[in-house]
Amino acid sequence: MEVELTARQGKISRALRTQAEEGMERIGRILGKTARASITFGAQRHLQIVELTVQARLQTIAATGKADTMDAALREAMDHAENQARRYRDRRLEGKRLPKEEKVLREPPVVRPKVRPAQTEAAAEEGRPARAAKPRASIAVHSFPSRAAVVEPHIVRSSEAIALKFMTIEEAVKEAEFRDRDLLIFRNSAGDMFVLHRRRDGQMELVEIP
Repeated sequence: MEVELTARQGKISRALRTQAEEGMERIGRILGKTARASITFGAQRHLQIVELTVQARLQTIAATGKADTMDAALREAMDHAENQARRYRDRRLEGKRLPKEEKVLREPPVVRPKVRPAQTEAAAEEGRPARAAKPRASIAVHSFPSRAAVVEPHIVRSSEAIALKFMTIEEAVKEAEFRDRDLLIFRNSAGDMFVLHRRRDGQMELVEIP
C-alpha cells in the first residue's frame, strides 16, 4: 500500500514511520494492494492528534486518534481504520453470499385423463370416431399461511447521531467515522441542516434538509 506521511509540527521519527507502515500493511491486506493512505501528525496544546485517510477502490475510510503521546494516537487511529476496513470487507462478503431469489413452487399440472380404452374399443366396433382428448391445462397452485406473522418494530433511541457543534462536510465525515456510526445529523456555519449516512454499498450519502 502507498502511504504518505505528513507532519504539521516537528518531525516524524523512524519508530513512528515503522509503526505506521506496519499498521497500514495490515489494512492493505484487508482492502487490497491498490488502496492508498495518507497520515497527518499534529498537536493541539498538550494533545497529540493523528488523522488517517485510506482511499480504496470503492470505499474511503477516515479515522482520527487523540492521545497524550504520538504513538498512542497513531495506534488509536489505525485501530479505528482497521475496524472500518473489516466491516467493509464483511459487508461485501455478505452481499456475495446472499442466495438468489427463490423460485415459486408450483404444483404439478392437473391433467384430465384421456379417453378410456373401453370407450375407444366400443367406438371402433360401432364405427364411430373416438373423441379426441382435451388439451391439458396447467394450473398454478399457491399456498398462503393461515395466519400472517406480525413483526413488531425494534426501536432504539440514541442522541449520539446528532452533532452539537457546527462543522463542515469533511469534518462531519471524520466525526461519523470517529464515532463509528453510519448516521450523523449536523449543521454548517450558515445554520443549514444536513444528514450524513452510509448506504449499503459503503458510500457516504449527504442529504440536505430544506
